[in-house]
Amino acid sequence: MKEFKLAQPQNIEQVTSLPPDEKYFLMAGGTDLLDEIKNETIDPEVVVDLKTIPGLSHIDSTQEGVRIGAMTRVSELAENAMIQTNYPVLHEAALSLATPQLRNVGTVGGNLCQRPRCWYYRDPQVGCRKKGGSRCYASRGRNRYHAILGGGICYIVHPSDLAPALISLDAEVTIATAEGDKTLALEEFYTLPRDNVRKENILKPNEILKEIVIPPPQNGGKSTYVKLKERGTWDFSVASAAVYGTVSRNMFFDIKIVLGGVAPIPWRLEKAESSLKGKAITEDLVTKAAMEALSDARPLEENVYKQDLAAAVVSRAVLSLV
Repeated sequence: MKEFKLAQPQNIEQVTSLPPDEKYFLMAGGTDLLDEIKNETIDPEVVVDLKTIPGLSHIDSTQEGVRIGAMTRVSELAENAMIQTNYPVLHEAALSLATPQLRNVGTVGGNLCQRPRCWYYRDPQVGCRKKGGSRCYASRGRNRYHAILGGGICYIVHPSDLAPALISLDAEVTIATAEGDKTLALEEFYTLPRDNVRKENILKPNEILKEIVIPPPQNGGKSTYVKLKERGTWDFSVASAAVYGTVSRNMFFDIKIVLGGVAPIPWRLEKAESSLKGKAITEDLVTKAAMEALSDARPLEENVYKQDLAAAVVSRAVLSLV
């Protein structure tokens, strides 16, 4: 591991006033960033430790909903009684993430901004397209765990468990910039490889994901997170589904379905949402809606199984709520 300088800012302005230079890397919990540095995936000159900035760790209930600081530890989120009661999908996603030890170090913001686990990207000997090369080696290489949706020039999958859950809840994020704070839907935070193959979100090097805001729970609202992984112990998602909807008389009056583990960004299944909304829910209807919504998938040689797996997690999640 090469040497780097460590900066410990005392306020957000000290970060946002930095030049927008890629030699700076922001560190939240550090579980992912330090792994990238050790593997020589990245070569920072300066690591900016956000833990020294006060006020970025909190879970507050307000009239506008719940405000979660980006530096809140995942363990705090998983153990919060209000989150468990009002937002089961987020509670379940947090508990599914890594191990108790890693949840006690990793942060909410870090989980939302973590880099892909693609073995070509993580290999210092491989100059893939995401690292500035000319090829995505997964497209014709070993691609068992790669994307079946939204790939094209790069077939990474986004590794976050919290992101699908929060998007299903219509969460917004606040970003601190040099021009002041800006707020946008979390769904708009992520970018596909065709938009910028080097990045997974819209953050600039001197911008901070500051806070996540979740609207208040609706009457009749139900939610769940279903995650399938290869290992029985902790692992990243092979396919997952976050579902939130308002349910009455075996019918969804509103529903949002977000997949994880199958695309470079958390992936909305809007076709399935439209097919299920306002109809009496049956197993056949859910299975058909999921399969039709996934007909746009373009699996690679080794990950055709993901298409059926994704349909299965959608069906299991939706049927568990009615």
